[in-house]
Parts: sequence; C-alpha cells; structure tokens
Amino acid sequence: MRVLIAVIAIGACADRLRTLHFCCIRILLKSMSLTIQDAEGILKGFICTDTIPSISEEEKVKIQTALLLLTRESEYQMIGICADSREQALTALTEYLKAFQYSMNVEENALDPVEGSVYLKFNGRSQTFYISPYLDKYRGVLISFQSTEENGINGVYGHFPLDLFA
Repeated sequence: MRVLIAVIAIGACADRLRTLHFCCIRILLKSMSLTIQDAEGILKGFICTDTIPSISEEEKVKIQTALLLLTRESEYQMIGICADSREQALTALTEYLKAFQYSMNVEENALDPVEGSVYLKFNGRSQTFYISPYLDKYRGVLISFQSTEENGINGVYGHFPLDLFA
C-alpha cells in the first residue's frame, strides 16, 4: 500500500513539475521579444529533416518557445507523429497537446491497434485522430500551423524530437 501511495505521489509531482516547466516557458515567451519571424527562423532548421540533430537544453527551450508562439498565433495545428510504436506515438502526442493547451485525453479516443511503427495524425480543427502503419525511416513530430487568413501563420515544420515536451 505504501509503495502504491509513493508511486502516485511521484507521478503527481512529475505532472506538477511538467506544468511548472510549461508555465515558465509561457512566462518566458511573454517576456521575450521573440517575433513570429524569429520563431519561424528557429524552426526552419527542422524543415524536412531526415534525422533529428542532438539538441542542447538551451536549444530545446528556444524550440519549445518558438512552437508555442506559432501555436498561439495560428488558428489550429495538425500534428503528425512518426514513431516506433503506437504507445510511443500516443505518449508524444499527449505531451505536445498538453503543451499546446488542447484539453483532451488521447487515450479516450478509439484508435485501431497497430503493431510496429506507426503514423499518428491529429487534426486540431476537427479534433480527430488517425493512425496507420508506417514503414518509412523518419521518426519525430511534424507540425502544420494553419490559419484561414492569407497573411496568417501557415507552415509545416519538423521532424521534432518525440520527447521535446516530456
């Protein structure tokens, strides 16, 4: 019983720390003079990347901040995840959706069981999911920022690390 309580307490602390981390990034985003052009410049290094380069903690925060700014400035996002397993894809999607302030539980959506590597897509406009087997070599997260206005935020960036918002 004590072990179960300790595990629950540790999980609650981890969730609070993750929430605190995202709150700090949002505060940093508000206090920084990061422009949309700056954010796009940071993210352009991830357009059509074959492999994800190793990222320092400082670079990770810059990328997170840029993604959060474009998320805030666009109308909705589509997220595509290329992962080794369904579980890995669901974990990554859950973390990205939480960071982007979508209030939904990915686990509650009926997704077909898929063995092996997968492509998981989330459409932020319709709030729907799609999963299928994925045989290509790429791994990571693709994000498409969408706006209906001609001069709005529209662009696709990635592949980002699956654990960028872990």
